[in-house]
Amino acid sequence: MHELAITHNILNIALDEAQAAEATEITRINLVIGELSGVVGDSVQFYFDFLKKDSTAEKAVLDFKMVPAQLKCRDCQIDFSLQNSLWVCPNCQGTSIEVIAGRDCYMESIEVE
Repeated sequence: MHELAITHNILNIALDEAQAAEATEITRINLVIGELSGVVGDSVQFYFDFLKKDSTAEKAVLDFKMVPAQLKCRDCQIDFSLQNSLWVCPNCQGTSIEVIAGRDCYMESIEVE
């Protein structure tokens, strides 16, 4: 359910930026969503389609750039991808793991006319 609040904030930021740029229409909003962010893209899209009605973003589309999880073993210093939801280093089997990518959730840019 937190996707509703996130989507509402995304739309408000885009509308404010478009107004500041004196744009008449928002055509695209580019989002970056990490695998570990807990944000469900389909839910964001659903809420966006509802919230954008009767606004300068009414014809806008969302573009999602998905960022995969990247982890680092604190024991052997190897970087690796999350496999099968196992938080274990594939090199040394260590469990002291640091997330180095994949928690992202932000608006990268908007396109306006």
